[in-house]
Amino acid sequence: MSKRLGWLVFPAAFFAWSTAALAQEAAGDWVGTLRASALVIIHFAVHIKPTGHGGLQGTMDSPEQNMSGLALSDISAREGALSFKVPAAKAVYSGRWDAAAHDWLGEWRQWPTPFPLTFARPSAGPAHPASAWTIPSDAEIGRLLDARIAARPGEGIVVGIITPEGRRIVARGPTGAPPFNGRTLFELGSITKVFTGLLLADMARTGEVKLDDPADTYLPAGVTLPERNGRKITLLDLATHHSGLPRLPKNMNPKDPDNPYADYSEQDLFAGLKQIRLTRDIGSEFEYSNLGVALLGDLLARRAGTDYATLLRHRITGPLGMKDTMVGLSPDQKARLAQPHDEYMRPTPPWDFGPLPGAGGLRSDVDDLLTLLGAALGRVRGPLAEDLAAMRVPRADIFPPTVRIGIVLNLMKTPIGEIVSHTGATEGSRTFLGFDPARRRGVVVLVNGAPDPASDDIGLYLLTGTPLMPLQPIPKAPRAWPVVTLSSAQLDRLTGRYRVGPQEILTVTRDGNQLLTQRTGTQQVRIFPSSETEFFLKVLDAQLSFVLDASGRASKVVLHHGGQDVTAEREP
Repeated sequence: MSKRLGWLVFPAAFFAWSTAALAQEAAGDWVGTLRASALVIIHFAVHIKPTGHGGLQGTMDSPEQNMSGLALSDISAREGALSFKVPAAKAVYSGRWDAAAHDWLGEWRQWPTPFPLTFARPSAGPAHPASAWTIPSDAEIGRLLDARIAARPGEGIVVGIITPEGRRIVARGPTGAPPFNGRTLFELGSITKVFTGLLLADMARTGEVKLDDPADTYLPAGVTLPERNGRKITLLDLATHHSGLPRLPKNMNPKDPDNPYADYSEQDLFAGLKQIRLTRDIGSEFEYSNLGVALLGDLLARRAGTDYATLLRHRITGPLGMKDTMVGLSPDQKARLAQPHDEYMRPTPPWDFGPLPGAGGLRSDVDDLLTLLGAALGRVRGPLAEDLAAMRVPRADIFPPTVRIGIVLNLMKTPIGEIVSHTGATEGSRTFLGFDPARRRGVVVLVNGAPDPASDDIGLYLLTGTPLMPLQPIPKAPRAWPVVTLSSAQLDRLTGRYRVGPQEILTVTRDGNQLLTQRTGTQQVRIFPSSETEFFLKVLDAQLSFVLDASGRASKVVLHHGGQDVTAEREP
């Protein structure tokens, strides 16, 4: 679950190499982390080897993009420069060798704006895991967790493993705090979507809905969904992220950016749907949409004549005995909820999802999630086992032929076989849930901290042996800026369109006493004034400085982010 979408990124011209490139052998395994914003984090693992004819061949994995074993093409490594393409992802990487840091410094192009991306040797994990890969011992996992949280005061991690031999739980709690265990609760973030998908599969099996039902069938009178070329969005389109709906609604302007969903109501959702104009044919392309799955959860609850939490309890968590998987927590459960921490390891409040919890509003613990995995792996019989099996049926492509999607669940072909998984993120928690159907083993990783790396690489390492990501230092927390009050006239002179790059426009608009910005392809974000011309964001460490012309109207804006400054001129 993500509230931040890489609002402020910079063209490649502003990314400088830190060290002169030297010749370097490119063969081997390399891992890198692309951070578009605090919550949009993508890990990559690249495997390159000689062809035997003087060339290079390779593959790439990325858990967040559900990519595994994607073929690389046009690999070039000469005179300290490395480049390759990933045709299935429509992506290109180019970098140069940094002799001091012993890694590749470069940029990744998969979207209109390039992102800086560094590749380094992995800290652990075999190059190409074989079918003989076994999940490490509890002692080994414990050492891994100890190393991960050593420099992160307040962070704890709970790992759950289920195999034909039984369950195992390895937990590490924050130093000086009560130890974590299998009943420590965490925010699940987007793993909530797995439960929403399971509700859909269950209601489709009973005939209450059909997967190809138009979603607007279950909307209130007068509320509509966008259509395109005579095609309506179906329930399955919502569950496979092929609806064409954006990641988040444009009218989502939270009063508290640290709790962005708390004040977004069902009425806001319906109003936001009316504003959407689809930019591609429904069903034609994968685009991850929190909005789509939140809507799906709402529609299923409406069809059942109840609310989401009650529907979940009656259909899933009650029958499976999952007593700690909830939207609202009891006093005892609140006492067991791990304190979330943001990317700077500062305590941050849990998120509230109000009436729309279906995309990210659940809390749970490892004990309960191992029960869910046990059902998915055949430990229970009955209707829910059938529903979980139906969720694994491929329904659409993400990155064909190696990555497909079932009902919500991601289906990845890996060197050891198919892995079924989903991940989650909130402001202060990271989560992973995955299983290997053929070997009947699964892994849960729950973390109460957002610093990178967090949960995804641990989960895939334990399941498949893919490399762990190198640890990164905790970034310095941004400055606490003062907030001043400006008049409507003062705000109006700053509104307009500012060109950041050839394909990037920053639009600044006023809504009452608020100033909102929107970069091409992302949702609106509120900016806060610290003076008449200086503004800052609360969703990430970035600032804007408006430059006024002789008439007192803004002629340009300077964007400050990541130690770099970019000037955007006002459009006529």
